[in-house]
Amino acid sequence: MNKAKAAEEIQKILDVSKIGVLSTSHHNVPNSRYMVFYHDEAVLYTKTDEDSPKVVEVESNPQAHILLGYEETKNKSFLEIRAKVEVIDDQETIDWLWETQDKTYFDSKNDPDLTVLKLIPVQIKIMNDDNLDTPATIKMEEM
Repeated sequence: MNKAKAAEEIQKILDVSKIGVLSTSHHNVPNSRYMVFYHDEAVLYTKTDEDSPKVVEVESNPQAHILLGYEETKNKSFLEIRAKVEVIDDQETIDWLWETQDKTYFDSKNDPDLTVLKLIPVQIKIMNDDNLDTPATIKMEEM
């Protein structure tokens, strides 16, 4: 597998796909929900309320699975991402999300309930991509 080509295809999918499914697990019970994702290279970010159940879930188990792509891509390609999740509230990240992304769900970037989930990929699997022999799995240390 051409790792450079795989990394390029991953970026293409990340660039066009914003809505995805975030899956977490709490006390061995899976929980999935649609989220709006933003990315900086392969690292994903999503806004949430600091009192939401997903914050409790990722604090007790920081492993997550994300499905992203399919509908927005030309060939129905999508990503399956296994990631480590961090709950962050640094103002620089919040400002970046607020200024360069959408302003949904919160009235202000200074909303005290606004927090961010940072999803650091451990492994990304590309599915249904006509430009690669898929499925193709990339471990992030290979990218």
